[in-house]
Amino acid sequence: MDTTARHQARTWIASRLTSDAPDMLQMWQTIWRRKWGILALILIVMMVAALGTFAVTPTYRATATLLIEQKKANVVSIEQVYGAEGTGNEYLETQFQLLKSRALAERVVRRLELTSHPEFDPRQQDGPLIDVRGLLAGFSSVAEANPATGTQSLPENAGGPSEAKIFDEVTRELMARVTIEPMGKSQLVKVMVDMTDPELATRAANALANGFIEAQLEASMDMSMMATTWMNNRMVELRSKLKDAESRLQAFREKENLVDVGGVASVSAAELTATSDRMIDARRQRAEAQSQYRQVESMRKGGWEKLATIPAVLGHPLIQQFKSDEAKARAKVDELSKRYGSRHPALEAARSDLAAASASLRGQVEQIVAGIERNYQLAVANEESLRASVESNKAQIQKISRKEFEVRELMREVEANRTLYDTFMTRLKETTATADLEAANARVVDPAVLPSAPIRPMKGLIVGLSGILALVCSVAMTLLLQILNNTFKSIEEVESKLNLPVLGILPLVKNRQRSQIAHLFSSNEDRSFSESIRTIRTGLVLSGMAEPHRILVVTSSLPGEGKSTVAANLAYAFGQLEKVLLVDADLRRPTLAKNFKFPVGTPGLANLIAGTARVEDCIKTIEGIDMLCAGAVPPNPLELLSSERFAAVIEDLKSRYDRVIIDSPPIQAVSDATILATHADAQIYVIKSETTPVPLAQKGVGQLLQSNSPVTGVVLNQVDVRKAQKQGYHYGGYYDYYGYTSSQPATEAQKA
Repeated sequence: MDTTARHQARTWIASRLTSDAPDMLQMWQTIWRRKWGILALILIVMMVAALGTFAVTPTYRATATLLIEQKKANVVSIEQVYGAEGTGNEYLETQFQLLKSRALAERVVRRLELTSHPEFDPRQQDGPLIDVRGLLAGFSSVAEANPATGTQSLPENAGGPSEAKIFDEVTRELMARVTIEPMGKSQLVKVMVDMTDPELATRAANALANGFIEAQLEASMDMSMMATTWMNNRMVELRSKLKDAESRLQAFREKENLVDVGGVASVSAAELTATSDRMIDARRQRAEAQSQYRQVESMRKGGWEKLATIPAVLGHPLIQQFKSDEAKARAKVDELSKRYGSRHPALEAARSDLAAASASLRGQVEQIVAGIERNYQLAVANEESLRASVESNKAQIQKISRKEFEVRELMREVEANRTLYDTFMTRLKETTATADLEAANARVVDPAVLPSAPIRPMKGLIVGLSGILALVCSVAMTLLLQILNNTFKSIEEVESKLNLPVLGILPLVKNRQRSQIAHLFSSNEDRSFSESIRTIRTGLVLSGMAEPHRILVVTSSLPGEGKSTVAANLAYAFGQLEKVLLVDADLRRPTLAKNFKFPVGTPGLANLIAGTARVEDCIKTIEGIDMLCAGAVPPNPLELLSSERFAAVIEDLKSRYDRVIIDSPPIQAVSDATILATHADAQIYVIKSETTPVPLAQKGVGQLLQSNSPVTGVVLNQVDVRKAQKQGYHYGGYYDYYGYTSSQPATEAQKA
């Protein structure tokens, strides 16, 4: 027995370690058991969503497509006098913002008279169920009441909203319903308007597109008119300035007796001008001759070789020729000196040629220098002569110069005014000629058509999403309730979480007293209950074929799980086959004497252990079953059960009866059950369906297995079969066979 108990303990611990892993199959079974509730919830939510979507007023979207061109066609060759053509994304983005502008929205509101349309006019719309703004306004008006007179000032809009306010609200409402969407990287743009009236949405979209084009044309026309007006005003000013300039020029000529023939000229003035020009030429010639002369004077100390480097001398053609001859002679001397000795005749001849060439060059240099000196003296004399002539007529020359300057200034002013006037005249004519030819920068590609279907609410999508959401929420709620309801609800859960076989289940019994349930097997009033007890008996008999279970202990985790009822009915079931003794070993809260109405003071197990009574006096026979009640409740039940006298009593009873069934206290309440487990050949662990927490039962079974107690199996008690079968749990077929689910009403659990 010890080996079997240790094996059960090791198996239970191993299964306990792996029980925390998520079981997908169990989750699916949980969901499948609740499938009809989940399906009902989904259908209800989808129906509510469908009703809600049908109650919502549908919204239609009308779409017009515009082509916005970045450049206009230039009719004239000059640039336009107003505006600045933009290019790129900035220009298109600007046009998109203009499409969403308030000015364009106001144009559409006026054109379509939206202020009187029921969809936009706040006076024709139903107010909210709770007017929060009105309440706040009322509170604020009460707070602003005059404390001295107790009067309250009326709000400004007591007579209703003004036309301006209604127009503003309608405009803002229309702007909120307009959507501008560019089409990719093209110049096409969609103008979309959302309204509950599809016809009005179509008209509004087309009105926005056409209004945008008209606004661009009007802006262009206004700018053209402004430019024309400004240019006309400028033309008047320029014409006046030109006339004034011409008048001043003519008056000056008449006053000074000037003749305009290619400039200012007269007989005396022409002569003076010619003299002045000759003097200027003489001064230039003298400056050039003086420059050359100074170069000669600066180089004279260096000899004729230095004089030969002066630019005026060096640039003379003869000097160039003589220098070339000298260079050739020198080159010949250098060549012969390398070939012959210093006294060679050829070398001597070459040296003579070099000396002759150098002498010719020197002579020519001296002649040119002398010519430079003579030219300088002649230039000085000529300049002095012309200066004297000019000085004699200096006053007259200065007077003529001043007149010339004034005439040229007046002529420049006239020319400038005439050029500016002609330019403005040309542009004014071009602008006037093209004033009525305005090219818009946009055109309607696809006008809006009447929408055939609303864009919202998207009934199918909403109903589908609501169904999916309901499915997810219901599944999550089912799994959450399953996790929170950490109790035993089926045989599979008991066997998987405790790793113990289920000997049987006992159905839920209602409208019966505790004493009646204890006699339920013997009375055979509930066939399904009786068959369940027989099933448990059969399992115990088969599990003890090799070695019969003489001492059978029945325990549970907590009080109220029905262990005493199970023990009593098992005693009746075994009593049909063998000699049985039912022992109430719960010395703290005994129930056997109360259930079977033993006389007060009947001696029992406590008296037998204490030696104050005999076995024959303590055992009572009820309906053919011997019973041993707890007797007088002792102050030290644990010490009595742990004593050797109790072990001797158990051995004596074991020799008298074929089977001793002991009703043990709960394992989690006191330690008595652990002591009783050491004397048991087999042990039954009673679990109340959907009540006993799983961790508590695991802890109780673990304590029994660790104390080497042979836990034979589990009895799942107080099972509501009808409810369990509705949820998808199955416990066998004999309930249907006996007609339990159709004939027996659901009852409350029998409690021990």
